[in-house]
Amino acid sequence: MINVLVVDDQPLVRGGLAALIRTSPELDVVGEAATGDEAVALAASLRPDVVLMDIRMPGMDGITATERILAAATPRTPRVLILTTYDLDEYVYTALSVGASGFLLKDASPEQVLAAIHAVATGDMLIAPTITRRLIEEFADRTKPRQKSQPDLDALTAREIEVLRLVGTGKSNTEIATHLSVSNGTVKTHLYRAMNKLGLCSRAQAVVIAYESGLITPRGT
Repeated sequence: MINVLVVDDQPLVRGGLAALIRTSPELDVVGEAATGDEAVALAASLRPDVVLMDIRMPGMDGITATERILAAATPRTPRVLILTTYDLDEYVYTALSVGASGFLLKDASPEQVLAAIHAVATGDMLIAPTITRRLIEEFADRTKPRQKSQPDLDALTAREIEVLRLVGTGKSNTEIATHLSVSNGTVKTHLYRAMNKLGLCSRAQAVVIAYESGLITPRGT
């Protein structure tokens, strides 16, 4: 069973999402939150597998809430799936950079919503690689990174850096494996080790780091 926390400041939207999720026998709504503060508190107490997080809310926004939820490292750190109205919402880049597993448009079909929850719950990045790349290229050169120390790529092996760079170009594991003439399992191992060394919690975050570290140049790959 995949436990989901639904976060949205609009009661009708929140209730509709909760009702939809409950139609799936493999999903369960363990809580609902109307604010970022409530989301952080409920995530800590309920420990959901997935948090369906709205971005724009009064008070603490969804990005700050996401960052705080993921910063509270636990054996069951949830995956955060961001809800947004527009596919080029300027907040999406920042949401990915703080560790969100992807984003979902609010006009998505019921089937897409359920599939997205299942995808992030199993550790996949919801956003298609090409969409991720387009978003980051759109905003990386004009979204100022938060003031924090950049990850030390010197800790990575040459192959881990190469895998991280290829992830940043939007390639899937299968495409990377073909490019490097290795197995999918080998790619996953290199990516896992690179993410672990850099303290990253999602593939989407790895894509962002590939840009911010200079491995990939926006609009120049």
